[in-house]
Amino acid sequence: MVKYEEKNQQIAYLGPEASFTYLATKSLFPDDSLLPCATIPECIEAVSDGKVNFAVVPLENTIEGTVPMTIDYLYHEAELFIAADCLSKIKQHLMVHKSQKDNWQNIEEIYSHPHALAQCHKFLHQRFGSVPLVRYSSTSAAAKLVSETPERCIAAIGNSSSAEKYGLEIVQKNIHDFQFNHTRFLVLSKNNMRLPIENSEGNAKTTLMITLPVNVSGALHQVLSVLAWRKLDLSKIESRPLKTGLGEYFFIMDVHADENDAMMKGAMEELAALGCNVKSLGTYYTYLTQE
Repeated sequence: MVKYEEKNQQIAYLGPEASFTYLATKSLFPDDSLLPCATIPECIEAVSDGKVNFAVVPLENTIEGTVPMTIDYLYHEAELFIAADCLSKIKQHLMVHKSQKDNWQNIEEIYSHPHALAQCHKFLHQRFGSVPLVRYSSTSAAAKLVSETPERCIAAIGNSSSAEKYGLEIVQKNIHDFQFNHTRFLVLSKNNMRLPIENSEGNAKTTLMITLPVNVSGALHQVLSVLAWRKLDLSKIESRPLKTGLGEYFFIMDVHADENDAMMKGAMEELAALGCNVKSLGTYYTYLTQE
């Protein structure tokens, strides 16, 4: 839980209620007003337009990797900062309407978010190899659909909270392929600020978005060298298309350092001198959400 001095904050999150993002948001902001949004861009635009104080969106999963929509929207469309990030353990369950609990092995279709379906690929292939998998906007929305369709033997994949909210029967627990299944969520703000260090892991992290100079041999090596000789520890580096032409990318990097530290300031000045375009998403702390 974030101990934040302001009260009655408005927090947008990727909904609906009982989604994994909702659980992460509720864990961080239990006493604030939560606004569900149907899409990641809608969440980001809500905070960009000043309708809410913060937005919580998924960034990456240990099994499925990065959520491209989040990174691309932050780079191309929004001028926002990361106020915190949080890690949540993800447990996926197979659930059906209670009227179908004795018939669940004859499931006709399985609904869930694409990432959830991918996280359970092995289980689904072995147990329901011929059953159609239907991509849905969220795990919670899939659970809601199943609850509204008692006459059909269809299933949803999601968390126990969505099963409880929509009155579904969990017929198979923990069906994700790997037990170490976590999702990282970002808390986004219009201002370059950081949520309090209290109750977080306590280590500062800064996220940079870097565009390399055009047609410069060894440009990425130079960027990494700028960080390496200063002993700035990278925990993530990834490329994404600039959407300007094939072979043109920007890089997103997580650096375990405060952007106000002398070494970080020097690194950013040197990167600019090399011709790089550097955008900092701010310095923040990591929270572990309650299970």
